[in-house]
Amino acid sequence: MKINVLYTPLSADELYFTGKTTVVIDVLRATTTIITALQNGAKEIVPVATVEFAVKVSGGMFGGQTLLGGERNTKKIEGFALGNSPMEYSADVVAGKSVVLYTTNGTKALVKAKFSADLFACSFANVSALAKHLSSLSKDVEILCAGRSNNFSLEDTVCAGKLISEIEKLNADISLSDSARASISLSKSFGKSILKMLKETEHGKILIENGFEEDLKYCSKLNSAEAIPYFSGNALKLLPVDAGTAVSVKAE
Repeated sequence: MKINVLYTPLSADELYFTGKTTVVIDVLRATTTIITALQNGAKEIVPVATVEFAVKVSGGMFGGQTLLGGERNTKKIEGFALGNSPMEYSADVVAGKSVVLYTTNGTKALVKAKFSADLFACSFANVSALAKHLSSLSKDVEILCAGRSNNFSLEDTVCAGKLISEIEKLNADISLSDSARASISLSKSFGKSILKMLKETEHGKILIENGFEEDLKYCSKLNSAEAIPYFSGNALKLLPVDAGTAVSVKAE
């Protein structure tokens, strides 16, 4: 089982992920929001790469059961029902609904990795749950950090390092690329206080400036969810895993 980390989506093209097991991380805030929405009963999350496509897709889905969510430069997009704050995606808002989601970084990374055989979403919220599943699959793993505007982001890489460290505890038979080893080192250096780290990142500072400091507190919670979002049929859904049973999901 080999684990590799891509620090930004620029590191590879779409076809690179064909047939691979991939994990996308966008701590601030897309994958945290996706995990929250699915844990709170959303039927599915449809990630899209453009605002225009989000509107087009939502128009073709069942009326009344579809919500448009997303942000551009941290702020909710005009005309959308929801932004990208995970705290907006409460059970009373999203339960039973399909959410078409566009974000500046995270959903673009998910769309880029859509040809993966198995594609999962991770944030600090579900590190432990996802580590257990990936360990049981025993497949090579590509971790794709969404980054920020195609640049390196500390928070995503620290989260990748925590995920790898959890897998190492469960599976001794793994090998790590240089980028995976570096992610572990950054996690050990900056991951002791996740909230402090998030507040000091470039993205974190921008979110605070725009009034989203509570989101940082929410996104800093480690292992607060058991939800594992997986990509199937162009949407992210809850992974249907029976207790103790590994499930490999082939993307449609």
